[in-house]
Amino acid sequence: MKLIELYAKMKKDISYIEKELERSIDTDHAMLRETSVHLLKAGGKRIRPIFVLLGAKFGTYDLTRVKHVAVSLELIHMASLVHDDVIDDAETRRGQLTVRSKWDNRVAMFTGDYIFAKALHVATGLGNPAIHQTLSKAILEMSIGEMEQIRLFFNAEQTLRDYLLRIRRKTALLIAISCQLGAIAADADEWVSNRLYSFGYNVGMAFQIRDDLLDLCGTEKEIGKPPGSDIRQGNITIPVIYALREPGLRVPLMQELRKIQEADGQIDVSRFIGLIRGSQGIRQAEELANRYIDKAIAVLHSLPDIQAKKDLIGVAHFIGNRSY
Repeated sequence: MKLIELYAKMKKDISYIEKELERSIDTDHAMLRETSVHLLKAGGKRIRPIFVLLGAKFGTYDLTRVKHVAVSLELIHMASLVHDDVIDDAETRRGQLTVRSKWDNRVAMFTGDYIFAKALHVATGLGNPAIHQTLSKAILEMSIGEMEQIRLFFNAEQTLRDYLLRIRRKTALLIAISCQLGAIAADADEWVSNRLYSFGYNVGMAFQIRDDLLDLCGTEKEIGKPPGSDIRQGNITIPVIYALREPGLRVPLMQELRKIQEADGQIDVSRFIGLIRGSQGIRQAEELANRYIDKAIAVLHSLPDIQAKKDLIGVAHFIGNRSY
């Protein structure tokens, strides 16, 4: 399935969520409104709201209830991106200037805080303590994931386990609860919401691995930012971890890593990228992403055979093969 086909099928509901997103960030404060709208208009695939809506199809589908979860989760994601861009000194995202680039770091941080607060406020529209607790815990875990990423910058000794735990917190958890909370908001059976959580977790792991591969193998036009952005700011991702295990590559890769670190990322990283692209790390990372996608699809087998199940499988395949 092409994602655009799913968007076309769900156009009415997605448009409704988009309008609710606009409403949720509205404020009398001129600068906060300007920065928040700038972030919202930068777009995105809205994968998390899509998962919320599809998860809700397994229960009593009511968009006026489910919107509280869909909007909250997308706002949490948006806020985390603003903070990420400050940490990464990112100039662009999705081909647009970041908030920190167009304004400054302080404005970006306060914008992210504002959007996080809005996310939790929107969630109060559903009087379900379990949903509020899950959202709050997700924000806590994401914060730990960010701190772990900073702690491990330029650490060539980090393990595969370090990486997987980090992306679980930073990315997979939010996608997992998108699927789960959509079902919970629609009063689906608990066993269904649990399986959807597992599906989302595995898809989320594959999503981040694919994202890290794109940063090394994609073009600036495809990914909306210069390739090698991760390594410039010291983030060692899974293709690099694998490549560092290759005896013939470890020494030259370590030499390049030292140069990049000493230059504080302000250096041409094309040689480093070339070494990774020529390594087995790319293939190994792709294989791991594929294994997560296979696990995700297997989880769905026991769920009712409704259209939403087919759509989830389609989205999983898209994520496993995406090039943007």
